[in-house]
Amino acid sequence: MPIDVYKDWLGIPESVERPPDHYQLLRVAMFDDDVDRIQAHYKKLNNHVRKYATGQYSVQSQELLNELAKAMLCLTDPDRKRDYDESLGREFEVETDAHGRLPFLDILISDGQLSREQKREVESFASARGLSERDAVIQMKLVNHTTAAKALSKHLGLSYVELEDMLPEDEALDAVPRALVKKHTFLPLFVDEGTLLIACVDAPEHQLEDELRLRYGVPVRAVIATPRSINQAIAQHYAPGMRDEAVVKQVEAPKGKAKKAKAAKTEKPAVKKKVTAARQRFEDLSVEEQAQRKQYGMLMICWGIIVPMLPQILKSVAPLMAAGLPIPGLAINLLLMLPIAGAVTWFVTQKYWK
Repeated sequence: MPIDVYKDWLGIPESVERPPDHYQLLRVAMFDDDVDRIQAHYKKLNNHVRKYATGQYSVQSQELLNELAKAMLCLTDPDRKRDYDESLGREFEVETDAHGRLPFLDILISDGQLSREQKREVESFASARGLSERDAVIQMKLVNHTTAAKALSKHLGLSYVELEDMLPEDEALDAVPRALVKKHTFLPLFVDEGTLLIACVDAPEHQLEDELRLRYGVPVRAVIATPRSINQAIAQHYAPGMRDEAVVKQVEAPKGKAKKAKAAKTEKPAVKKKVTAARQRFEDLSVEEQAQRKQYGMLMICWGIIVPMLPQILKSVAPLMAAGLPIPGLAINLLLMLPIAGAVTWFVTQKYWK
């Protein structure tokens, strides 16, 4: 008759399911968190089982010693123990961050997308590279963009949307220029019950919220979408040449917000005006438009130097000298160049590049 090492050596009753769980195996109370007690029980049982290591039960002894060691290592590792306890039905108090929100990585763990051991790896990876936890789990290929975006929406307490299933309203799209949506990677959707909904990859910055509140005259509410879907939507609704400028007409505010919107318009009349491409702020331009404006500015500065010195350039041409053309002296040309070049340089650096 084969030996029952659990019963004969450890005293575990036959009524206990085989193989026993880690707590039953180490003869400690279920969900015991005392590491010293767990290790003490392990050492006592380990010494007892080693008595059979040299007899006819040497194989069974070695297998049970390995089993005891694995159980002890699991129950003395906080992260592994928590995963193991949860698999046995233990419920832990929900942990929240400083803002009372469930941490992003813990959401992935509760959804079964991440283990606690992987959580530590992600935190180390993100810290070493200066990444957000969301970008870290994606770069480590632990979850895809959609899963990460859904977890982030739960963390922030915002809705998650599939932009492929939504059609933004033209009135909302027209109120902001292409350069602004590209700079902040967001997409205005529509005004719903007096609130502007925008799709973002993360919680919007306060600066962006303030600007949109002035443009639309209503509060802003963000929803989360994947970066790829937002960029595709921007390419579709803000293609080059489309919506380069914001239209004059603003989204109509609800009656309850009429006075507030009117006051905002009175304080910021420039918001109502149609901003031309030449008068757009440099920081609101796209990368390509900023580079183009820099090139034009450098050309202006160069011509501000060349034009006053043009007579001296012509003087170096022999046929013109033979024609007897009156050529001013070098001193006169320099006197002309300095104020002209200075004025052009000031305009480019203080106005055109601003």
